[in-house]
Amino acid sequence: MRKLVASLIVPVMLVSLTACGNRNTQDVEPIKEPVMAKSDSVSSVTEENGTEPEKTEETAVVDNESAPEETGNDTEHMEDNVMKIIAGDTTFTATLADNSSAEALKELLAEGSLTINMSDYASMEKVGPIGTNLPRNDEQITTGAGDIILYQGNSLVIYYDTNSWNFTRIGKIEGVTGEELLDVFGSGDVTVTFSL
Repeated sequence: MRKLVASLIVPVMLVSLTACGNRNTQDVEPIKEPVMAKSDSVSSVTEENGTEPEKTEETAVVDNESAPEETGNDTEHMEDNVMKIIAGDTTFTATLADNSSAEALKELLAEGSLTINMSDYASMEKVGPIGTNLPRNDEQITTGAGDIILYQGNSLVIYYDTNSWNFTRIGKIEGVTGEELLDVFGSGDVTVTFSL
């Protein structure tokens, strides 16, 4: 008798549990978690049917975990576009301009470093002869501290103060003040080495 009661109770409980389970899954709305955007400018939330909205270019960029990697060519180009300037124990790094004058200077420096005796002129610049002529790309320029100029096609000038004239821009020492340049170059003549 006990076996009979037990055998009837077990199926009844299983049927009850199954019915409860079915009722719960049918009556309860599934939880939908929002998809969080990584930028305030892009709002991306799961649609009613449970699928994500189509990605636009903007969201595709936002969803990218990291910035695009620099290719070897980009890095090489940056390195090719840099010149070192040494005076005494100090080395400056200059970014070269994008013109035929800077290209010609790079070709000259590819043969070896260039050491120039530079003189102070008008308490605003150091100037010295290259020993050859480079192509000119003269334009009206107002110089600032760190500007490197090709003057008359045959001299390099490093400015530590302002001047306005028709010059060819060769490059610039970034993030340096006129006072810092004067501390290194001094108020008189100085020997400066240019290299790649």
